[in-house]
Amino acid sequence: MNDPVRSMIDVPGSEALWLLGGCGHGSLVFVQHETPVLRPAVHVLEYGQLVVRTPAQASALERRPVLTYHAQTVGAPGGQGWNVTATGPAGLITDPDEAAHYRRTLPGWTYGPHDTLVRIRPQTVSGFRLERTEAGR
Repeated sequence: MNDPVRSMIDVPGSEALWLLGGCGHGSLVFVQHETPVLRPAVHVLEYGQLVVRTPAQASALERRPVLTYHAQTVGAPGGQGWNVTATGPAGLITDPDEAAHYRRTLPGWTYGPHDTLVRIRPQTVSGFRLERTEAGR
């Protein structure tokens, strides 16, 4: 019996977006006071754009013209799954009707000043799959 070998396999941007579209949660990544910050988030991928709802203050994001979003489904026991990072121009969703639609669509963690909706237009999308294969294959 061969021992399993773990492999990290890059996936093209189109497949990475497909993986991201099939998952509804991840993390919004941004810099605040010169420190990287990750906030849990839920998202929907529509028309090639990510709409993200996150418990982050809008004031911390409105000065960030580019944001990064990260999602993964790596399972701890077997170490299998995938990892995707998307970066691109971003902006707050401020239209009241559009914001109401996404607040109904995407469940939030908090309400008030820490309940923010952001649209990211991914320009750079990278990802990889973590797989296990038998040694010698």
